[in-house]
Amino acid sequence: MNATDDSTAPKTLYIDGRWVAASDGGTRTVICPADGTTVGTVSEATSADTEKAVAAARRAFDAGEWSSTPAAERGDLLLAVADAVTARKDEFARAEALDTGKRLVEAEGDMDDIISCFRYFGKIADQHPGRLVDAGSPAVISRVVYEPVGVCGLITPWNFPLLQASWKIAPALAAGDTFILKPAELTPHTAVLIMDVLDKLGLPAGVGNLVLGAGAQAGAPLSTHPDVDLVSFTGGLVTGRKIAESAAPTVKKVALELGGKNPNVVFADADFDAAVDNALNAGFLDSGLVCSAGTRLIVQDTVRDRFVDELVRRAEGIVLGGPFDEDAQAGPLISRDHLEKVSDYVRRGIEAGATLRCGGEGGGPGLENGFFYRPTVLDNCTADNPAVIEEGFGPVITVETFSTEAEAVAIANDTDYGLAGAVWTSDRGVANRVSRALRHGTIWINDYHPYLPQAEWGGFKASGIGRELGPTGLEEYREAKHIYENTEPAVTGWFPTK
Repeated sequence: MNATDDSTAPKTLYIDGRWVAASDGGTRTVICPADGTTVGTVSEATSADTEKAVAAARRAFDAGEWSSTPAAERGDLLLAVADAVTARKDEFARAEALDTGKRLVEAEGDMDDIISCFRYFGKIADQHPGRLVDAGSPAVISRVVYEPVGVCGLITPWNFPLLQASWKIAPALAAGDTFILKPAELTPHTAVLIMDVLDKLGLPAGVGNLVLGAGAQAGAPLSTHPDVDLVSFTGGLVTGRKIAESAAPTVKKVALELGGKNPNVVFADADFDAAVDNALNAGFLDSGLVCSAGTRLIVQDTVRDRFVDELVRRAEGIVLGGPFDEDAQAGPLISRDHLEKVSDYVRRGIEAGATLRCGGEGGGPGLENGFFYRPTVLDNCTADNPAVIEEGFGPVITVETFSTEAEAVAIANDTDYGLAGAVWTSDRGVANRVSRALRHGTIWINDYHPYLPQAEWGGFKASGIGRELGPTGLEEYREAKHIYENTEPAVTGWFPTK
C-alpha cells in the first residue's frame, strides 16, 4: 500500500452514494501481469472504510426504500445494467484484460456472460414472490413469502473479477438486499466501472457500496460484523474456512465457492479429436485460472498413450502472450507470488513421481516481464500425488488411468472437492450412469466449461456451501417466511377459565 495525501488520493471507493478516497489516503498501484506495466492507482480501504460501508448498507436496508421497491422495478434496473454494460463493453473488456492479463477475446467473452447474468436476474426478479400452502382448513390462509436477507458482504476473486461480482450483485439487488462489494485487490477496475453504472442509473444511496483493498483490512470485517446478514465468498479453500469460522459467532448466512479438483473422464469410445481438443480447453483456458478447470485428466487405459501423446503435442504448440496480442492463445498468471506457487506445486508433483511431459515456467522471448507459465502436463500420476490432490490453479493437467467404469467413478470421486467434472463417451448409458455417480456440482457430457445463468452453479464437499445462478441463486439472497392466518379465530380451550 502507498501513502497519499487525502486530497490527491483517487476517489475509487463508493460508500453511501458517494465516491470517496480511503480515510487514511492509502492507495494501491495495479499492474498488468502480462508485462508488469502500471494499469492505474486506486484507493486502498481500511477497516474503518469498510465499517462506514456496512453502516451505509445497514441504514439503507432498514430504511426499506430498495426492499419495498416493486420487484419488477428492481428487475428493470438490472436489465438497464445489462444495457449499460453492452454499450460500454469495449471499455469494460479492456479494463478486465489489463487487470488480469487475460486475452482481450476472453475478457470480451466474460462481458457477454456478465450481460446475460444481469438479464437473467432482471427477468426473474418478480417471478418467485411466494406460494400458498394448503393448511387443510378453508378458514386458514397459509402462505410462504420471500423477503430479502438484508445486508450482504460480497467478496470476489481475481480470475473472473466482474463475472463473479455479477453473480452476486445481480441476485442481491433482485432480492431487495443492500451490499458491500470487496473485489480482489489485484483486479479492482471493473468493480469501479460497474458501480459507476449503478450510480448513474440512480441506485439509492447505501444500497450498493464498494471497498477496495487487501482482505485483512477491507474484507475481513464483512465476515465478523454483526450488521452484515450474509457473506458470499468465491476464492480459495483456506480463506473460505476462515470466513466461515469468522461468521459463526454472529450466525450469519454464508455462501462459499471454494474451487475444485475437477475430473475430466475420457472413455476409449469417445470422439478422439473432440475429447483431446476439449481437454486442452478444460485445463488451459484462461491459463488454467478457472475454478472448474479440468485439471485431472482420467483416461481409459486402451486409449491412454495415444491420447496423452496428442495432448502433449498440442499443448506444446500453445502460444503465450499479452492481452492484445492477436496471436496469443493463453496469457499469464496473476502475480509473481502465484507464479511461484504454481512452480512449487509442479515441482512437488514431479518429486512425488509424476513425469513432466511438457511445460514449465517462462513465456519465451519478449515476455520476460510477465508472469507466464507454459501449459504443463504431468503424466503417470497416482492418487496420492500432491499435484492430484491440491488445487494448483494454473495451466497444469495431471494424467491418471482407469480400466473399468467403476474404477473411473472411484478415481473421479477420490477428492475433497466436488465442483465440476466431465464424461467423454459415445455410450449414452455410460454417460448418464457416470454423470449421476460423480459427486460434483456440474457435470458436462461430451463438452467442457459451458454454463447457463439459469442453471445452478456450486459444489459438493469442500468446494463450498450454497449455489449461485439459477432460481436457487436468487434464494440464497432471500429468507422464507411462513404466514399463517386464521380467518375464523376461536378459543382453543387448552387452558380453560375456572
